[in-house]
Amino acid sequence: MSEVLVTGGSGFIAAHCILQLLAAGHTVRTTVRNPDRRDDALAMLRAGGAASIDNLSFFAADLTADTGWADAVKGGDYVLHVASPLPPYVPKDENELVVPAREGTLRVLRAARDAGVKRVVLTSSFAAIAYGHSPREKPFDETDWTDLNGPDVQPYPKSKTLAERAAWDFMAREGGGLELAAVNPVAVLGPVLGPDFSPSIAVVQALMQGRAPAAPKIYFGLVDVRDVADLHLRAMTDPAANRERFLAVAGPPVSILDIASVLRERMGAAGRRAPRFEMPNWLARVVALAVPQLRDVKPLLGLRRAASGDKARNVLGWNPRPNEEIIMATAESLLKLGLV
Repeated sequence: MSEVLVTGGSGFIAAHCILQLLAAGHTVRTTVRNPDRRDDALAMLRAGGAASIDNLSFFAADLTADTGWADAVKGGDYVLHVASPLPPYVPKDENELVVPAREGTLRVLRAARDAGVKRVVLTSSFAAIAYGHSPREKPFDETDWTDLNGPDVQPYPKSKTLAERAAWDFMAREGGGLELAAVNPVAVLGPVLGPDFSPSIAVVQALMQGRAPAAPKIYFGLVDVRDVADLHLRAMTDPAANRERFLAVAGPPVSILDIASVLRERMGAAGRRAPRFEMPNWLARVVALAVPQLRDVKPLLGLRRAASGDKARNVLGWNPRPNEEIIMATAESLLKLGLV
């Protein structure tokens, strides 16, 4: 088995990657920005059913500084670079996201190359593929890139696009013998392991809590976090994954109202407060003016972006869960942890 570094160990996707790596018998290292987050990461792993953490070690390393990265990767075989800032709101200064995402990625790649790591798997995003484009029927795939000059490109899509672009440019210029693959998930749902989770999970939580009388007309693709982790592991070792990007998407886009409908129909009393109607776009724009967390929603109203997951299926044998199962797993985990 191999020795694998997973960056951002207290994060949602990273925790599931660690769980699957440990279950497969790998020795795992993970980084946390602050040593205090070690306990948070361990709590998530226990919630995820980790049988043993004897093969797990922690390193303190921050995306904004060089300190700690050389030690974290030393002697390792692979790196899953999952860490990237994802706040629940749009920052006033885009560099709060862009700088740590791009510079952090380059720090990890340099450290991995210098340590003789075989391959880095970069957690990128659908946000690096499909934003800034005019509406279209054709599904987006791995050949597409976000147009940073587009009107809907908020700081987060910009950060993910610039970080992935920087990674591929680094590989072309100075990657040496290092290999690289990228995983580009759409909105990631699935079993929550603790109270610190992504904005996409917060959407399901808000619907179950009845915080919205009507749903904004927003569409997005879904993928289960367990399948995202599985795709990382496949991309880590499969020879065909080197120098390739892989979209992680389970099926066609769903609307927030579609998610609400699944919650009402399948979750009994726990889903009864989910909205039954969509709000008109003009009302959603008014609401967004008063709620900072919704300001990045305005460019997305009524826009349906389809994505193709065929490449991951055909090249790596990936087989993701269907949308309804993803929604149910998310809701059930929120209930189990008392988060709704």
